[in-house]
Amino acid sequence: MRGFLHIYEAFESNYVQPRRVDVWVPPGHACDRNQRFPVLYMHDGQNLFNPQTSTIGVAWNIDTAVARLVDAGTIPEMIVVGAWSTSLRWPEYMIPGPFDAAENGAQLRAAFEAERGSPPIGDAYLRFIVEELKPFIDARYRTKPDRAHTFVMGSSMGGLISLAALCTYPEVFGGAGCLSTHWVAAEGIMVDYLPEILPEPDAHRIYFDYGTETLDAQYPPFQARVDAHMRAAGYTEGEDWITRKFEGAEHSERAWRKRVHIPLTFLLGDL
Repeated sequence: MRGFLHIYEAFESNYVQPRRVDVWVPPGHACDRNQRFPVLYMHDGQNLFNPQTSTIGVAWNIDTAVARLVDAGTIPEMIVVGAWSTSLRWPEYMIPGPFDAAENGAQLRAAFEAERGSPPIGDAYLRFIVEELKPFIDARYRTKPDRAHTFVMGSSMGGLISLAALCTYPEVFGGAGCLSTHWVAAEGIMVDYLPEILPEPDAHRIYFDYGTETLDAQYPPFQARVDAHMRAAGYTEGEDWITRKFEGAEHSERAWRKRVHIPLTFLLGDL
């Protein structure tokens, strides 16, 4: 591993369960004391760096992907913060707003809670990221803390909460990477909620993608509706938003590792 991985075993929160947080800092952080770095916040941190902690024994190897892009001059050096998920992963990665807005929201919320053991608490999780974790990172490391240099990324349910992070805190996050976004959660309730929360496109970039195998095979009709919402909100495909289809790709860390360089380039390529 190039760079350095700092581990915080039980990061405390007033909003959600304590969890492990991994912080990868690039080599330059130890060299030039005047240099500051963009920050990428990622979910499911256990799957990012170490195959031994990953769900399927395959990690994203996000540090390697970043290092290769930096060596190629494609993106700047950056800090990656990986917040591990907990036993409440689904509730933490689903915001309550869509349930409040939908006509059948109460019914869907009851079904969600019955299946997942908790109501959606994504708003609390996002407060943990924005009000607790980010201030800690900005104080401890040499970051560029402004919106233009702060990003969020995740896959599956982590894709949903990444989009929610940007929409809920558009003044904090300049871009979101949403890989294999699990639009089908709670019967796709997040899709029709998007027009109510999408921020202005001028200062934000959003990346979506999906494969065609396993769980990802369910996503195309939902993603098509999302793309229509993006156009209606004034986003221009190829400039401040892109959606990519990966033929034959499955829903797994194995697939996301192969293509994570694409959202990294889209989000940070011109910094």
